[in-house]
Amino acid sequence: MTSPATRGDREKVVSKLPLRLRQELKVRAAQLGVDIQEAVETGITAWRSLGSNLSPIDTAGAESFATFLPAVQWAGFRSDCRDRGVSLIQGLAQSVQVWLDHHPAPAVKRPAIVRRIVVCNQKGGVGKTAITAGAGEALAEDPAVLMPVRVSKHFAALLGDGEGGDDPLALEDLPGLGQRVLLVDFDPQGHLTKQLGHQPLPIGGDSLTNHMAGDAKGELRDLVVAIDQERFGDRLHLLPACTDAFLLDVRLASVRAREAALERALTPVEADYDVILIDCPPSLGLSMDAAAYYGRRRTAEVPGNSGTLIVVQAEDSSADAYDLLTSQIEDMRTDLALELDYLGIVVNHYDARRGYIATSSLQSWMDIKDPRVVGVIGDLKEQKEAVRVKRPLLSYAPRCDQSIGLRALAREISK
Repeated sequence: MTSPATRGDREKVVSKLPLRLRQELKVRAAQLGVDIQEAVETGITAWRSLGSNLSPIDTAGAESFATFLPAVQWAGFRSDCRDRGVSLIQGLAQSVQVWLDHHPAPAVKRPAIVRRIVVCNQKGGVGKTAITAGAGEALAEDPAVLMPVRVSKHFAALLGDGEGGDDPLALEDLPGLGQRVLLVDFDPQGHLTKQLGHQPLPIGGDSLTNHMAGDAKGELRDLVVAIDQERFGDRLHLLPACTDAFLLDVRLASVRAREAALERALTPVEADYDVILIDCPPSLGLSMDAAAYYGRRRTAEVPGNSGTLIVVQAEDSSADAYDLLTSQIEDMRTDLALELDYLGIVVNHYDARRGYIATSSLQSWMDIKDPRVVGVIGDLKEQKEAVRVKRPLLSYAPRCDQSIGLRALAREISK
């Protein structure tokens, strides 16, 4: 049936479609960046041009489906259905299937050089671990499933979003990014490891520290564990921490070319991943030098593919720590002639209800411009709950405001 409601020169068409086809159509259209109405129109045109009938599609349990189609096309389609002896529901189902068959899902885009994201700030308690885990989870989500995404309402409002960006209900469903991700717990405190439900590596065994110090006891790949395989499809892995990392700076002091120690350790596993995120300790020592060096731009690597992601809070002490960290990065750039890119600033634990200190501090971060703010993540209960139950946030509460903001962050740093 059609209704008088129009969108341009189209009329609203209401029919039925099996739930499976509705979902596949919605996902595929989002993957290809095509409007659903255009996909259905193309499918109907292709179906009408066929010289013979297709095998029937099971339409049992089909549910209401509405879209906008050119009135002339819909009238012709109904006539063709009568001539071919099929119902409108069957004809529509076949048309959608034809479109799906001729428009396969695009392959996941993979970087030519593994992306290396160094999540850092020498100030503790700003939430580096939560941002590392959340961004990694968002990067690894299923590319065949739609996820709610939007920029944080506070962030969007400050950017002057005139399209309702400050509306907490203004979400966009987008397919997961499908990246193969390795999270590296580079902090001897092991918060990332514990939050994701694993135990730190035992003292006396093998560890990332041993590999960096040249005392490896086996293959680094053997230390890696998978995270929540069902949701992330074995795309999200963790290299757990070991408390021997407290001695890393001391051990690196005697290592040749110590700035490259982390790179030497991780090189054997790089081919397994699209993105490697380093959860750095709150330190400005030799370990931070090694992490920053690992994030440098390599030969033939495009700007912004890898680099440092700085996590701060909307308060004054974060600004002091930021100055110290950027000074260290600038010194490394100069002393070692590195091309080390800033991927941006993430303002974490933001809550405008804290008043002037929070809002004015956020504005100060926004005013920096280079590096620019690429995400504002709220201070909400779901992250704390996920930590308590030792589950990835995007698995524990996939539709919460923090998860939605982390997906926006993952896309922002993947541009």
